[in-house]
Amino acid sequence: MSPVAPEGWRAGLELGFAATGSGKTLLARRRHHGPLAVQRPFHPEGGVCHVYLLHPPGGVVGGDRLSIRVGVDPGAAALLTTPAAGKFYRSAGPWARQAVALDVGPGAALEWLPQETIVYQGARLSSETQVDLREGARFLGWEVLTLGRPAAGEGFEAGEAGLDWRIDLEGRPLYWERLVLDPVAFRANWGLRGRPALGTLFAYPATVAQMDTVRGLVGDSPDLGVSLIEGLLVCRGLDARADLLRRFFERVWAALRPGVMDRPACPPRIWAT
Repeated sequence: MSPVAPEGWRAGLELGFAATGSGKTLLARRRHHGPLAVQRPFHPEGGVCHVYLLHPPGGVVGGDRLSIRVGVDPGAAALLTTPAAGKFYRSAGPWARQAVALDVGPGAALEWLPQETIVYQGARLSSETQVDLREGARFLGWEVLTLGRPAAGEGFEAGEAGLDWRIDLEGRPLYWERLVLDPVAFRANWGLRGRPALGTLFAYPATVAQMDTVRGLVGDSPDLGVSLIEGLLVCRGLDARADLLRRFFERVWAALRPGVMDRPACPPRIWAT
């Protein structure tokens, strides 16, 4: 095992996508330092560039800092996911920090669809996601977490996760939320009610008809919901298992993609492994 410096890993990844004259999107810019990388891009559906983000250590510990920046040039289309769940391990004190910045240019399209993140009991996580949309941009993205490891009988009796999401359209805030999850929020009726898995899915631009479609998938479940805010669709969910919640979000994504992205669903192959 490679030694970790006392202050933790510092890792950064910057990706830039550009459209070609043929309508195909290429990964035109790539720069990284530390343990963050991508697999070779591929195009299973023609023009859209699919990329898998990699974190070779397999987990994040207190003191680690990860930075991911993605830029999608005008007219380009990219889909990013991960080959496995992310893991944030328990900490003796230091915070693990992750910052994600997604910039979607005019007429560009970005799908940010990482697999779920496991926040171990005792972890201290600070996560910030900033999405900047330009005029005519399209975006589908989600975040799915599980607190503790239910399959191993582990709850979330210690630790804290701070989750910030901000989505701007031409510099104007569409959505801004700070969520703080700790053992009290985990157990409380006003919080997660002991449900370890939670997630949020975003789609822009969306319509009332698309919200009604998602409501049909939600059904009568008290742990699922959907709303529409100035063209931004927000779908939330709680579950006993993160994999089940992510599969529900995959169904929502497949239902929304034709209208939001103007193309049929093409699930990344890695989701089936």
